Amino acid sequence: MIVRSLPSWLKARVSTLDRYVFHQLLVALLASTGGLAALIWLMQSLRFVSLVVDRGLSLRVFIELTSLLIPSFVAVVLPITTFVVSLFVYQRLAGDRELTVMRAAGLSPIALARPGLTCAMMATLIGFLLNLWVVPVSYHHFRQFEFQIRNKMAAFMLQEGVFTKVSDVMTVYIRERSHDGTLHGIVVEDDRQPNSRATILANRGTMMIVGDTPRVILYDGSRQVIDHKTGRLDMLVFQQDSMDLSSTHQEDSRFRDAAEMSLHELLNPDPREVAPRDTGKFKVEGWRRLTSPLTCFSFAMVGLFAVLRGVFSRHGNIKRPLAAVLSVVGLLAINLLLQNLASRNMGLIPLIPLVALLPGLVCAGILFVPELRLRASTRSTV
Repeated sequence: MIVRSLPSWLKARVSTLDRYVFHQLLVALLASTGGLAALIWLMQSLRFVSLVVDRGLSLRVFIELTSLLIPSFVAVVLPITTFVVSLFVYQRLAGDRELTVMRAAGLSPIALARPGLTCAMMATLIGFLLNLWVVPVSYHHFRQFEFQIRNKMAAFMLQEGVFTKVSDVMTVYIRERSHDGTLHGIVVEDDRQPNSRATILANRGTMMIVGDTPRVILYDGSRQVIDHKTGRLDMLVFQQDSMDLSSTHQEDSRFRDAAEMSLHELLNPDPREVAPRDTGKFKVEGWRRLTSPLTCFSFAMVGLFAVLRGVFSRHGNIKRPLAAVLSVVGLLAINLLLQNLASRNMGLIPLIPLVALLPGLVCAGILFVPELRLRASTRSTV
């Protein structure tokens, strides 16, 4: 009943013009944000192609790994696409004379901007949801998944007839794998000890987990090491031996990145995890999460101000949209510069929310305050 009554409630409470403009804004926002995030995902995922080539990962694992980065891409592009959509849709309405008709019908600047403000507020709420919850959780899972692939999972993805780079210091080759999981014709190039690099040969072997670490049990093989001082080949023949296939680098105690920490951990860094010289960077990251969604509102207001504030021109006007684009580019540059300076001087941190919210408030004040004063004066005279 609630689902069925929602469309009728919207039709009764929201005007047709508002629904018409908001529908265009919403469709354009979803399409532009999804397309731009997909493009960034495609470009960034190329960095992980080496995991597929060197570690023998399947396409499914590759997509699962890189898809965990998509929320962070959406959070980055959402303020920009909100501005672009607001400016483009309203500029198109102005070019098609639809805004002129709406003004002639008696719609005020507040009524004209209402769908754009609704879309901007929705984008702001989504931005808060992404920055404060979805992005830290998804990025944490991404780091954990990548860690497992680099240190544990790759050992179980050995392909027949392929030299698999299990880690930076170990390469494994198997001739074939039987149905019961037994490996045949094993060759291991073990460079974990630079002064004693070994080549291990075994007729067969089996994979197993020992203490959350991948190990292979080798049977009927030999271990060959060349002594660099004498040039002699030392060979050790064994009937059974076990070998650790995880990386020897101490990555089990993985340090967390700032992007996967919670907001409380960023604003109150733990001295045991964060060096004193990096405290400013973590606090700036926390304030960036809090203020970045506010730029959705500010950038949308810059676009609305550029279209609704100007005088109608029959031949169109490229100056106002161009000025809006340059203004947003300048605001982005100022935000990046301010965050960089604030990480070194934490006294500048209060300027971060000011720069994020002030442009939107200024544009809203210039655009809406005269109408609000006129309404107030009309009520007082009545």
